[in-house]
Amino acid sequence: MSVLIVGSTALDSIKTPKAENPRLLGGSASHAAVAASFFSPVKMIGVVGDDFPKRYLQLYRRHGIDLAGLQVKPGKTFHWSGEYEVNLNNRRTLLTELGVFESFTPHLPDTHKATPFVLLANIAPSLQHHVLDQMANTKFVVADTMDLWLNIALPDLLRLLKRIDGFVLNDSEAHQLTQEDNVFAALRKIHKLGPKYVIIKKGSHGSILSGPRGIFICPAYPLRKVCDPTGAGAPFIGGLMGNPAARGPVDKNIRRAMIHGSVVASFCCEGFGLNRTTRIKRAHIDQRVKELEKLTKF
Repeated sequence: MSVLIVGSTALDSIKTPKAENPRLLGGSASHAAVAASFFSPVKMIGVVGDDFPKRYLQLYRRHGIDLAGLQVKPGKTFHWSGEYEVNLNNRRTLLTELGVFESFTPHLPDTHKATPFVLLANIAPSLQHHVLDQMANTKFVVADTMDLWLNIALPDLLRLLKRIDGFVLNDSEAHQLTQEDNVFAALRKIHKLGPKYVIIKKGSHGSILSGPRGIFICPAYPLRKVCDPTGAGAPFIGGLMGNPAARGPVDKNIRRAMIHGSVVASFCCEGFGLNRTTRIKRAHIDQRVKELEKLTKF
């Protein structure tokens, strides 16, 4: 079964104390779509400008990603530039140029409207609603978010939570939404807002799932070296979404799917942008999953 992924497609310019890489392929849809493609067919919805490099379109196609819903508009592609400090935990934004993304309205081809698994990656809640309004017969819908939408679009986000199956946010966003310092108290409050599954991301400390089968603590794969953590949350949730689509009932497979997502995110952090993720094979993912199983078994 296919996964429909809607989000941003961007060019990222990333600077660290050791390297500088301009105009890399980035954006939540790009990272999530490549991650999901290791497990399932992917249909990606997004927008790029006429300056978008053709080599990146070819990269999508090499991963079997359906680009029928990718809009190409006159103008510039969304461009973000950021600089990291030595520890790579702190960064500052140097430049944000929305370009054609500023007027993006996701329109789904008819062939996409019955896709059973849907990831509403990090875009405005109003756009996430617009996608759901076009869908029929969905099986599992997950939405990602960020602190910006909690600040400027909270009513839209709260309405969205009643329409989706799973919700993903980080620990600071969970606190912002619920005013709870305790992550487990926050999970209970978020469930009351609508979603059946709630995942709170904790960066290098992994993530926490709350669902019908209770709490699950998902570890992050331990890395000895991190090159670039930009967008690592998107391959995590992309890998998760691709995995249950390939494996059957969500409730029985979501924990293992999170492990696979965590592993794909680890590869992302080992290179700049998508450079590392696009060079691995499914066998590399499976090997790290086995290693993570050994590390957490007792």
